Parts: sequence; C-alpha cells; structure tokens
Amino acid sequence: MALRHFGKKSLAFAGIAVTAALILSGCTGGGTDSSSLPTVDVGLVLEPTNLDIRTTTGIALDQVLIDNVYQGLVGRTSTNDIVDVIAKSHSVSKDGLTYTFPLNTGITFDDGNTLTADDVVWSIDQVRTNAKYAGNADLANVTSVTKDGDNTVVLTLSKPNSNLLWALSGRAGLVLEKAAKNKLNTTAIGTGPYKLSSWKQGDSLTLVRNPDYWGDKAKVGKIVFRYITDASAQANALVNGDTQVQTQFDATLTKQLDSDKDLVIHRGKTTDKYTLAFNNAVAPFTDIRVRQAIRQAIDVKAILKTIGGAGVAQGGPIPEIDPGYENLDSVDAYDPANAKKLLAEAGQTNLNLTLTIPNFYGTTVADVLVSQLAAVGITLKVNSVEFATWLTDVYTNHDFQLSYVDHAESHDFGNWANPKYYFGYSNPQVDALYTESLAATDPAVAAAKLKQAAKLVAEDAPAEWLFTATTLTVIKKGISGFPTDSTSARLNLAKLSVKG
Repeated sequence: MALRHFGKKSLAFAGIAVTAALILSGCTGGGTDSSSLPTVDVGLVLEPTNLDIRTTTGIALDQVLIDNVYQGLVGRTSTNDIVDVIAKSHSVSKDGLTYTFPLNTGITFDDGNTLTADDVVWSIDQVRTNAKYAGNADLANVTSVTKDGDNTVVLTLSKPNSNLLWALSGRAGLVLEKAAKNKLNTTAIGTGPYKLSSWKQGDSLTLVRNPDYWGDKAKVGKIVFRYITDASAQANALVNGDTQVQTQFDATLTKQLDSDKDLVIHRGKTTDKYTLAFNNAVAPFTDIRVRQAIRQAIDVKAILKTIGGAGVAQGGPIPEIDPGYENLDSVDAYDPANAKKLLAEAGQTNLNLTLTIPNFYGTTVADVLVSQLAAVGITLKVNSVEFATWLTDVYTNHDFQLSYVDHAESHDFGNWANPKYYFGYSNPQVDALYTESLAATDPAVAAAKLKQAAKLVAEDAPAEWLFTATTLTVIKKGISGFPTDSTSARLNLAKLSVKG
C-alpha cells in the first residue's frame, strides 16, 4: 500500500509503500572504477522500520531493495511484464501444475559466494512453509520445491495458480543465501547490481555498485536514499540544480519548474489505487444503503481537479493496467440527491463518521471529502495519525470507520476475496470467482473471472475508489534509464546513467 498526499505544501508517499524523489550529485563520468562513477541521492518519504524483506510489512522495502539488491527467479518491468532474472527461462506444464526454471550460471551473492539451486529451493521453501513470511499465501498451492540436477528448480502445485509467476516476481520468489548469517533486519545480501552499504536509521540508506555483478554492471557508483517529505522544497531543489530527477512530483507545483528548460516532466501509469475504505464489518457500513450513499456523495472529478489532474477515475477495485479491468465509473456515480434519499431510507439522516488517515497525506483530499459528505448530511471528523498508529489501529486491529490510503500494489484483487483483510468485506461469489481465476490456465479466462468478481465488488460498495494516480517524474536532460511507470511500487535503477 502506498500512501501519498497531493497537497500544495507536502508530497508524501509511504506505505505500506514508499515514493521516491531522485537527486543526483557528483555527476561526473567514469570508467569501471565505482569511485569515478556518479553518486545518486534518492529522496524517499517513509522509512522502513527495519530491513527484513521476509517479515516487514509494506512495499517500502520492495521499492528500495528488490531489483537493486535482491533478485528472484523472475522479475517484473515497470509496465508489469514478467521477465526471467535468476531463471534463464521458465516453462509451465499444460495442466498448470509444474513450473520448471533452468538457472543462469555464474551468479554470485554480493558476499562472493556462488548461488546454487539449493539456495533457490531453500529460499522459496522458507516462504512456502512459514505463515509469517511475506508471500506465504501466494504459495498456498505449491506442494514442493525441488531441484532437478544442479541447475534447474521445479515447483509442483496441487492445483493451478494463474498468479504464481506474478507472486514469484515479488517477495515470494526472492533468492537469499542459505549459508548467510547476517541479520535481515539491518543488513541485506543479494545478487543484484547494487550492494547494501549502510543504513542510518532516520536519515538514509546507501547502496553501492556491485563490481562483481553477474549481469550488466551498474553505471552509477552509489545511490543514497534520503528521507524528504516537503514537496515545495523538492521543487526548489530541482530549480536550484541541487536535484536532477524527482519521482511522484506534485502536480500542483509544476509551474515552479518553468524557469528551467532542462527539466522534463514525464507522466507514467501506475496501479496506485487511492481508496476510501469502509469498515464493512461494523455499523453503519453493514447497511449497503449507507455505503452506496457515501459513494454517490463523492464527486471524483472535483477531487482530481484538487490534486492537479494527477490521476484518473477508477470506479472499481481493479486499475486499468491490471488484468480484469472494466470501467465501472457508472456504478454509484455522483448523485448527491440520491445519496440523501438512501441515507433517509437507512435512518441515517444525521450521521457522524470518523476518517482515520496517516498524517503525511496532509488535508487536501480529506478537506474535499468533509465538504462533499457534509452536503448530504454526513459529518466527517478527520483523525490524522502517525503511520505506525494507522498500521496498528486500522491495518492490524481493524479499529476504524473510514480510512484513506493508496493501495499501490498491482495484482492485489485478492484483498477483496479475503474476509480477514482490514476492509472487513466478504462475498462468497467474489471469493469463488477469484479462486476460479487463480485456477485458470488460460490468462484470458483468469482475467474474465476477475472482471466478473470486480463488478460484484463495485456493486457491493465496500469502498470508494477515488482515483488511480498518474505518476509525474521530473528528469533533467542527460539522465537516462530512470523508470517513469509504477515508481511507487518498484524502483529498478539498474540502467540509470548520467551523461556529462
């Protein structure tokens, strides 16, 4: 989940996700000596509480460490295509029950030890057998992970899972070193183009170029992730030349960059779903009329205007670039008059509700929601809390009425088929369709099942999907290889380079 605010004075992305703003310094050319290559400073908002990629909640770690330090059998591009990484190739049996992965040779961990099929088997089996590990549920259908010879790994399933490759491109498929004794909460040993150099909690996390990387070596010598929250300060840094790239730039501040013609704004697609979630397990949200009324009271076009147009209407639980998408904007469309009628029918003409929101979001969207709900007779109190408090109260304990966050992860429809998730939503038909989508061996069939399920979810009105974010990345001319799509979910900097 990525958390972002589009206010005029602050831009925060965090989360169970993090957003990045890139700052480059020391941009001098170089040869193969890392010390002669550029240093890149990357501004982030929310710092992970620790570095344990196995157990720490959220995609803050995914964005920083996956692709750059940690790698898996397969990976994903910024446009969500699956690509082979540690695996040289992959094949799936016709019945969808056997996945075979021949491995690339000559891969070493950044501590110098050679990666083996045993490391792969051990790594995936750890996730498969430990319910506390991130990605465990994604491997529920995997019955065994074995090696076939010295250089091939085979996964056997009890039933097909159309989402398995996607899961393996995330935490479930990461390959760690079996023999390593390092503490995962403060260190990381991987096979990627960068090595973890240091983590100064509360300040920065530094990666350095891995000179022994088995693939194409990085073209920058060092990346320093710094924690920066103020959007105006980020804009000033770009104009002053202190920074050369910044992701997730605040759309309301673009005019501040007009004075520097070398700064180019790139718009990218994301799966960042800014969601007003209802606690469907408690009253008054157990009444569908109340849920529908809230949805119909909200003018999404007005919200998009407030955030400077940095998003598109979503209407349902699946964003445009994910399988199963359908335009569901017409379901519970803006209709304040009917919202009042529904509230009256539900006996909720003077409804008082509380919105719990992480404090780094600011007040821009929350203020609009307060105004729009007031117009139909709902008094909305905004409870702005520390992110740690939000994680405890909302995400873990489900102690809330309304919550506003960004669910940045792609392919995460399964949250709506999980009654234990903090949404508190349950529909057996949705659960069955999702299960059928996973069992489908034909991607078109899987997508069709998701499409049916998503429509049912939208009609149940368990949340209001305010918008899917459009990511703005500011890149100074001469810099290439920086991703411009899905930057709040993963930030692969392997191809980053600087000219001049």
